[in-house]
Amino acid sequence: MSARQVTTPTSRVQFALARVDITPPVGIYHRMWGAARHDRATGVHRPLVGDVLILGALDGSDRLIVRAHLDLCTLAEEQTASLVAGLAEAADVSADDVIVAYSHTHSGGWLVPDRISLPGGELIVPYLTKLRASLAAACREARERLQPVTISYATGRCGLAGNRDYWDDARGIFACGFNPDATADDTVIAARIADASGRPVATLVNYACHPTTLAWENTLISPDFVGAMREVVERESGSPCIYLQGACGDLGPRHGFVGDVAVADKNGRQLGFAALSALASLGPPASDFCYAGPVVSGATLGTWRYEPLSDERECDVTRFAGGSFRVDLPLKPRPSEAVLRTELADWEARQGEADRSGDVIAARDFGARAERARRWLGRIAALPAGLVYPLPYSVYRLGDAVWVTSGGEPYNLLQRELRRRFDRNPVLFSPLAGGHSVAYLLPADRYGKGLYQEEPSILAPGCLETLIDEIGGRIEALV
Repeated sequence: MSARQVTTPTSRVQFALARVDITPPVGIYHRMWGAARHDRATGVHRPLVGDVLILGALDGSDRLIVRAHLDLCTLAEEQTASLVAGLAEAADVSADDVIVAYSHTHSGGWLVPDRISLPGGELIVPYLTKLRASLAAACREARERLQPVTISYATGRCGLAGNRDYWDDARGIFACGFNPDATADDTVIAARIADASGRPVATLVNYACHPTTLAWENTLISPDFVGAMREVVERESGSPCIYLQGACGDLGPRHGFVGDVAVADKNGRQLGFAALSALASLGPPASDFCYAGPVVSGATLGTWRYEPLSDERECDVTRFAGGSFRVDLPLKPRPSEAVLRTELADWEARQGEADRSGDVIAARDFGARAERARRWLGRIAALPAGLVYPLPYSVYRLGDAVWVTSGGEPYNLLQRELRRRFDRNPVLFSPLAGGHSVAYLLPADRYGKGLYQEEPSILAPGCLETLIDEIGGRIEALV
């Protein structure tokens, strides 16, 4: 039997958004890259923003979800927990109903505790104190402006991201950079959020790509490609554009690792136009595309038109369920703190010698090695006792759509597999929602190959597959 209806994936919820400028001060500690030679940010390319979303059911219940999406790389677990506590208090909800996720820009400043003693680190604590207060104020503002909305989802394609597990034949090593021999997930999910009158109040863009256009040569605070993407979408839609990073552990810009902000803006425009193309495919809010019958003309024409949602569809699109959970994932053997401290001291000494002798390349490379040891010290300090890590994740059904988050940086396999299993529902996935110290979650068959992502990961093989099955089981129960 021929289909007579094409449903528009839709969520009907209570919604509010408040946005704040979260740009750190010039001069704050900025050096995210091991190869960078600067410490302090010297200026601002584009402002960083924090979007605070509040979502609730339309059935009159008082259940609310608070989500903050921030233009920062990430913060330490205790720093994120402080933001969560401030948002929970402001919205009068449980901390379990608050999610803080990050765009993962590598040019927003590296604001974790072990940088406080370094040049520019004296600005970190005052900045984070202000950030918590600003987000809480935005949350209170949004809490007062909840309104019924219709979220309509569309899927598009964008070639900005490429696989970044590149095999260097000449040197016999994997390099973390664009791999033209592998396919990359090009899916863009774009959503229009409209009020009861049909007026757009916000848009969402969910896309998986590391914001690593700008690298060690850049000294400016920047949201990377996300800033220009927002500018393009907001100019056309007339409403704020919220960016939700996707599962990008093995994805990055094809053209990246540069110091030129014009390249970041070019990358952002590419994603922005792709998102607008997807949004342009949507019909009126709260409608499905239905067969309207034949019209006899030069040919017998089959006509279609948008029709208001049926009562059955209204019931489907107002479903609101889910929650936050944890899954125990096995840890790798951790390196010795004493060995790491010895390595750090040795690399720093060698960097100093190279600087004094004027060997710029050697100094850069020794500094990068020191940075790796320093980051591992930060990771093991945050690890729980025992052999497993309780990774946080969340699964919510909002009408036809499923909104998912997890801690760490999963490979894109997670996102693709969930969308394959639940191809009737838009799956919006956001990483870096807690569990920051775990770093990457790789597929089991990618361990032992010399990939960069295995080196900082604290999790053992099988972690990603376990997380996929855990999340998949939660989605299955909801849909």
